[in-house]
Amino acid sequence: MSAQQQGIEACGFVRDAAGNYWIAQTVSPDEIIEQARQILAERVRRESVIDCPQTARDFVTMSLTGRQSEVFCVMWLDNRHQIIAFDELFQGTIDGCSVHPREVVRAALHHNAAACILTHNHPSGVAEPSRADQAITDKLKQALGLIDVRVLDHLVVGGAEVTSMAERGQL
Repeated sequence: MSAQQQGIEACGFVRDAAGNYWIAQTVSPDEIIEQARQILAERVRRESVIDCPQTARDFVTMSLTGRQSEVFCVMWLDNRHQIIAFDELFQGTIDGCSVHPREVVRAALHHNAAACILTHNHPSGVAEPSRADQAITDKLKQALGLIDVRVLDHLVVGGAEVTSMAERGQL
């Protein structure tokens, strides 16, 4: 048995004769979600290109669903839409998050990004963008435009739902 197989079995998984792995102990829903987040993060890093809106949606849904407070993040991309980084820039409360354009611009310059996808969650579970969401999107688009960083989308995550402001024509 390889060290990798031993590690998997030590974590509570058992492999059957067909090579399938089964959970051998009780695992909480939070542990399952955390594992899924890690798998999706690794997949995004491995694929490294955001070539369709669904890839970005899947990643931000797993990253932000279930958070108890509002979190504002940015996925930084190069000019071919390869992922440079995914930064959690601001944390807020259950119903809001202060976003500072100066800090977003600083992060864009730090990563030498050509484009970005803005995203944040609504802990209420409602993925409908608010007027404040529209206002900060406009401010960030203007600020990042001054340094030639394109804002491709602003995704609002509410539970398992994700709203794209770009698809709604709000960008």
